[in-house]
Amino acid sequence: MSDRPLHENRHRAGSFGSAAAEYDRYRPRYPQALLTGLLPSGAAVALDVGAGTGILSEQLAATGVQVLAVEPDPRMAQVAAAKGLPVEVSMFEEWDPAGRQFDVVVFGSSFHWVEPRQALRKVTTLLKPDGRLALLWNRVTPISPDRQAIDAVYSEFLAPTARPPVDADRTAGVSELIEECGFVIDRRHVVEHLHYRTDDWVSMACTYSNILTLDPHDRSEFRKRLKQCIGTGGVIAENDALAVVCTPR
Repeated sequence: MSDRPLHENRHRAGSFGSAAAEYDRYRPRYPQALLTGLLPSGAAVALDVGAGTGILSEQLAATGVQVLAVEPDPRMAQVAAAKGLPVEVSMFEEWDPAGRQFDVVVFGSSFHWVEPRQALRKVTTLLKPDGRLALLWNRVTPISPDRQAIDAVYSEFLAPTARPPVDADRTAGVSELIEECGFVIDRRHVVEHLHYRTDDWVSMACTYSNILTLDPHDRSEFRKRLKQCIGTGGVIAENDALAVVCTPR
């Protein structure tokens, strides 16, 4: 496995569409407490970049704002569009906004799939006065069975570089760029405790690009081994959700 930046690994970036329905079903939603206060006062229009199947778009639309989703994979975009969300299929770096501007531009677990400097420069042209940028991540980690046992299964199939440590800084190398582009950063954490049935946890694990890009035999074996490791009791997990809210100076 390569340790080059993920946005350069187009094989992994393009793998999600092969499991679009499963991605939409099993990937966690963002905690409501994380979304509260995310939008600027009076916000009416949001842009969701790398929207995938529209998970974050749908949550934002439920607050009453108009959301436009931009997603490079047509298979993922098709799932989002089936929810009634407006979607434009394009890589963000190549997307033409046609003069449109937004109250908030969001990246839901997607900023690592764009070239950061180019993306940030583009975002600055897309924000209305008093608009803001928000980068969001869910980080769901097992408590029981413990992570060491589950990691042992991953190590049978993946090189260490294909699975970052649980305490990896999600904004490593990005915070400085954001500040260079004239933003003030506010980090917001929300922690929630979750319980997954075994099959649901295994299915969720199989929607990540490091597993999706395994060959079919190894994916099947990974699923079998992970299910054996967890057993019938399911997984007690913690979601350490993060929003990096960036406001222009």
